Amino acid sequence: MTNVRDEELVLLRAGVNCATVLEKLTTGWELDRKESSRGCLKYRRDNDILIINHEGRGWWDPLSDAKGDVFSLVQHLDRNLNFGQVRQVLRRFVGLAPNYPAYIPSRSIGPNLHPSVRWRARPRLREGSPVWQYLADSRALPPTLLIAAVTADVVREGPYKSAWFAHRDDAGCVTHVEIRGVAFKGSLRDGKKVLFRLQSGERLVTRLVLTEAPIDALSVAAWENCRADTLYAATGGGMGPDTVSAIERIVRRLAAIRGSVVASAADANLAGERYAVHHERLAYAAGVTFERLRPPIAEGDWNDALKAQRAGG
Repeated sequence: MTNVRDEELVLLRAGVNCATVLEKLTTGWELDRKESSRGCLKYRRDNDILIINHEGRGWWDPLSDAKGDVFSLVQHLDRNLNFGQVRQVLRRFVGLAPNYPAYIPSRSIGPNLHPSVRWRARPRLREGSPVWQYLADSRALPPTLLIAAVTADVVREGPYKSAWFAHRDDAGCVTHVEIRGVAFKGSLRDGKKVLFRLQSGERLVTRLVLTEAPIDALSVAAWENCRADTLYAATGGGMGPDTVSAIERIVRRLAAIRGSVVASAADANLAGERYAVHHERLAYAAGVTFERLRPPIAEGDWNDALKAQRAGG
């Protein structure tokens, strides 16, 4: 026979919306409508993110392995509560609908330090750390390449096992930070995309390799054993005026060096081909030889190719 306590568990799981709990049990959580869908509501609070799914009956944290139902959500928000106390908390929220407070990316709300300041506060990538393991295991980046990234200080360790990738200007100042994790893709607010750049050593650069994402720039570098004559760069997707200007300055310097090359390592898909055409135009305008480094994997990128290479032995 089903007892009353079991019936209450069913009622609480069916009658309490995870979004309601998130909004009313804690403060500061707001719905990012632009990045939400009917099936997945993306809530933000400062640098934290939680996804509400299964019509409000489930949740997961894209920056960690945490996920579950409304009971585990309460304990995720307040780890001091035992199961009986969680039950008491949930009774208050039965039948209440969420308000869906709007997330507004603005300098006027919350702490908002410049990405360069927050970059300096993060630890450098270290061998054996969770971020190192993510890059080595999930992204198939070899230790030699990760050591080169540490030396160049292009990757740092973010919270929740996330990797932070720095965009820098010509003076080497951090202007923007992209973030990648096991189930998260984003960037710090208020940054300005210029270029993610990786150069191994101090040898004269005669070759520029352009990719879309920092992970792909690192992947091409790993594929080529990090050529000393090459600057591996990533635009962070679409190229704004600051990125285009930075590329133009690099290409003009290459134009003065005989045998220099601009290579587009954009993805092997329609969007990648469009980027490659733009890269070619920039090279052509400066009179520099252009090459297309298409990833050897259909509809994939260079990290896909690197992972496939490792899987194939």
